[in-house]
Amino acid sequence: MSFVGAPDHNSYSNKTIPAVPVQLQTADLDWLHSPSFSQSFPMHVSSGRWLYGFLLAMVTTILWAVLPIMLKEVLAGMDAYTVTWYRLLSAGAVLFVWLAIRGRLPSIRALSTANKWLLAVAILGLAFNYVLYVMALSRLTPGTMQLMIQVAPIMLMLGSMMIFRERFGIGQLIGLVVLSLGFVLFFNQRLGELFTQLSDYTLGILITLAAAFTWALYGLAQKQLLTIWSSVTVMMVIYLACGLLILPLAEPLQIFELTTLQLWMLVGCCLNTLVAYGAFAEALVHWEASRVSATIATTPLFTFSLVALGSLLWPSVIKPELLNSVAYLGALLVVTGSALIALAPSLIQNLKNRRLRRLAVTPPPAGS
Repeated sequence: MSFVGAPDHNSYSNKTIPAVPVQLQTADLDWLHSPSFSQSFPMHVSSGRWLYGFLLAMVTTILWAVLPIMLKEVLAGMDAYTVTWYRLLSAGAVLFVWLAIRGRLPSIRALSTANKWLLAVAILGLAFNYVLYVMALSRLTPGTMQLMIQVAPIMLMLGSMMIFRERFGIGQLIGLVVLSLGFVLFFNQRLGELFTQLSDYTLGILITLAAAFTWALYGLAQKQLLTIWSSVTVMMVIYLACGLLILPLAEPLQIFELTTLQLWMLVGCCLNTLVAYGAFAEALVHWEASRVSATIATTPLFTFSLVALGSLLWPSVIKPELLNSVAYLGALLVVTGSALIALAPSLIQNLKNRRLRRLAVTPPPAGS
């Protein structure tokens, strides 16, 4: 997967908010605005270099948009477990070296029993998420996969409401309605199949929902782990632990059976997580989190565009999306709903602030 981040509570003095690389790339950052969070931690203030932040967010969006296209090609010569093992191991190894050089390797023994259980949930959640994502992708097109995975941050948001008592505003409710309508329109050609047959396509959709659910579990556990470790530390431990967990199911020697193109695509997939992650983290330093998240919510549209372009340039490698105009309208509504869910809290807060400023400068009526 490839998707949204949470802040590193240990790095506010440096005005950075490292993001958490996940398989999807949408927005559940409303919790940053919750009263409980703002009372416990000083809020990060963006640098104001919004254009730089926007460009970095676009880099993340494009990288995550192309990821399922590359994975699709790799899956032609390598199974889901082995692909996932290479991605997790490479990312974990790079982060391990980075932390070792800086002398910041963590101590697992220092964790409390409760935090060790949280770490176990996060490891299992992300491991299942990565594997299920690739298994679903083998049954779906890249565009459909990227669109369906938009439900992951929605699940995380609902989980946060139940566990962390976070608010769900009217703007987010409208966004959820728009997103739901978009899904209905997107699947207009295959609604009957989805509800009446357990076809390979239907199974792919169900596996995607399972991948989204396991990512939400991971996200909730990781959220708490950020109170004791930096996000880089959390991800290093989780990546390496996931790699060890999946190793018995992987067949590393399959790498020698890949074609040259597939091998380069695998290298690209391994680099994608780290580069996109770094760009996303840096974007959050220079631009508001809600706007970064709304930008990244457009990832499915870029995936559809890249698939269309790729199918024209390399028809033997990239297969086109077979969708009608109603389905594309639905995809646009899904993206709009996701962006609205991300932007709603900050937009509503800005409206309230403007109203308060207007009241503050309005002179009292005569005679008062």
